Amino acid sequence: MRYAVRQKIFSLRDSFTIKDEAGNDRYMVKGKLFSLGDKLRLYDMNGMELAYIEQKLFRLLPEYNIYYSGQLYATVKREFSLFRPKFRIYSARAEYRAEGNVWGMDFSILRNGSPVAHISKRWFAWADTYGVDISEQEDPVFILALVIVIDQVLHDQNHNNS
Repeated sequence: MRYAVRQKIFSLRDSFTIKDEAGNDRYMVKGKLFSLGDKLRLYDMNGMELAYIEQKLFRLLPEYNIYYSGQLYATVKREFSLFRPKFRIYSARAEYRAEGNVWGMDFSILRNGSPVAHISKRWFAWADTYGVDISEQEDPVFILALVIVIDQVLHDQNHNNS
């Protein structure tokens, strides 16, 4: 299944929708305004919370937790690398990794070494847009939560470098 994740660049808080390949709204993401660290919630279109994403503070490299129904589902840690962004995802379900290209525009998400999703970033007018192609065997909510974490890490890094 394919999804489009589009964020507004000039937003006071992270709040956006995720569309499917037909252009239908499938999920909503809302961030908490005035909080220490990133805190985002992923909802279905009926307002039911599906996942909660929370940044762990005071880490050398960025680290996030993803929760389902209040239970820790995965921890995402950025790995040290000079040229290509890499992430290790610790989950009881499987071993995941995310690896980006040199420019941080395209990523592959691997489960136990096999590709399960591809992320491609494009810029349009006033928003960042990610095209996300997810294998049918994967949980789209989990993969989309990973895309949100990757964007938060790269956006925070770019913001801090400018």
